[in-house]
This record gives sequence, C-alpha cells and structure tokens, in this order.
Amino acid sequence: MAHPLSSIIAQLKREPSRTGSIIITVFGDAIVPRGGSVWLGTLLEFFKTLDIDSGVVRTAMSRLAADGWLTREKVGRNSFYRLADKGRETFEAATRHIYDPPPSDWTGRFELLLISNGDDRDAAREALKNAGFGSPLPGVWVAPSGVPVPQEAEGAIRLEVSAEDDAGRRLLSASWPLDRTADAYLKFIKMFEPLRGRIGRGGNLSDSDAFTARILLIHYYRRVVLRDPLLPGALLPANWPGRAARELTGEIYRALLGPSEQWLDGHAISERGALPPARNVLERRFRN
Repeated sequence: MAHPLSSIIAQLKREPSRTGSIIITVFGDAIVPRGGSVWLGTLLEFFKTLDIDSGVVRTAMSRLAADGWLTREKVGRNSFYRLADKGRETFEAATRHIYDPPPSDWTGRFELLLISNGDDRDAAREALKNAGFGSPLPGVWVAPSGVPVPQEAEGAIRLEVSAEDDAGRRLLSASWPLDRTADAYLKFIKMFEPLRGRIGRGGNLSDSDAFTARILLIHYYRRVVLRDPLLPGALLPANWPGRAARELTGEIYRALLGPSEQWLDGHAISERGALPPARNVLERRFRN
C-alpha cells in the first residue's frame, strides 16, 4: 500500500469511529451513480482495507437503517442496501455543495430565515447547516441569496438583507466561523498533498487502494466543505484555502476515478448482479 494512503488510514484510526459517515460517503459518491444498491458483502470487503471489523460495519448499517438513512432488501441469505428517501434528499443537496463549482452569479444580497420553536426545529437546523446556512443568533439563519432553502425549513419567515453596509458585514462575520473553516481546509490539504505528489510522480495505486483513497478523499473533504457556505469571492479573505482544497480534491479525484471504478466493476454487486456502468455525472465532478 502506498505510504501516503497508509498515513491517511492511520489518521482515521486515531479519530473517533466514523463508520456510519464513511458508509454514507460510499453510497453517495460511488453507489448512487451505479444504480444505488449494493450487497453488504461488498461493503465488508471495502472496510477490510480500513481495518474496520465486520461487526462494527454491520452495527453501523443497522443504525443507519433504523434512523431512516438506508433501506434493506433480503434475497435469500444476502442483504442489499440502498439510500432511503431521507438519504437521497440529503445526498442530492450535498452533491451540489461538494462537486459543483461555487455559484458565480451572486447578487450582493443574503437570504435571512427566521425559524420558529416548532417540533421540527432540530431537523430544520441540521438541514440548514448541511445546505451552507450560517447562524449568527438562535433561530436566525443566513446564506447568500439564491442558495436553495431545504424542505425542512420551507415554513421559515424569509427576508433579504444587503452585505454592502456595515450591518450586513457584521451579520456575515457573525454567521460563519471562517477562521475555523480555513484551518480545517489547511489540515485537509496537509493530509492529502502527499497523495497528490505520489500520483504526480507516477506512483500508481492498485484498484483497491484507488477506491479506498477516493472514498477517504471525499469523506474528509465533505466534512469541511459542507460547513463552508461557499461565499462569493468578494466576501472571502485573501488566499482563501477553500480554493486550493477544491483544486487538490479535483486533481486527485480525477486521477483515482478510472482504477476505483475498475474495483467496483470487479467486486461490487447488487441484487441484479454486477453494478451498471456509472452515469456521465462522474466525469462532470469537480469541473469548473
């Protein structure tokens, strides 16, 4: 196994268990574009590369199913899983945030949402975080105008404010912890830069290692980018590291795409047999 990938896996082992999050990454990044369903055995084979015990994976799968993220279909003694409606809706919003280029048609205004103390406030709060909204005060959420409002928050009171005056800029600085986000991007770059260097020097990975590296790349990148509001460039500090992080992620992802898809061709199956070919969407990811 290539040394940079070994270092990334070692870092993963030093962190609290995130098996459930990695499972969602596998589905969102690799399985949904290839039909959406996969055999449990395929997932267990992948998690062996991370030295995560099959019992831990099975427990995480059961929890995700119980929480409404996954559905299971039994065929004989085999279990096949796919994202449930809840998982698909969340993934579709996250997909745009992770893989698409940041919007370039900002109007200079912000969407301001006021959330009431209803029973669904917790669900709305989590959905707004994942959509890139910031919160300067309890019950108040802000995003650049044009950011889609998640379904969970459709009942909110909606206003528009300008970022061109002092009050608007104070609201901006209070809504997002940009310093913490910048630090997270810099740590991500430090972790994955050696892998880019290895690939650039012609250090090819096996199909199995390429798939593992691809999943961990997106796992770590999405942990940062989904907390990034993707503000227009005019509102960001100079030398904002989010740009470098996206460039690095896209370069590594494109290099890993071919061999990682070959691993899926040879190892991943659904209840209907081999997974169908990926849609063209994979080639469009991280294209500016």
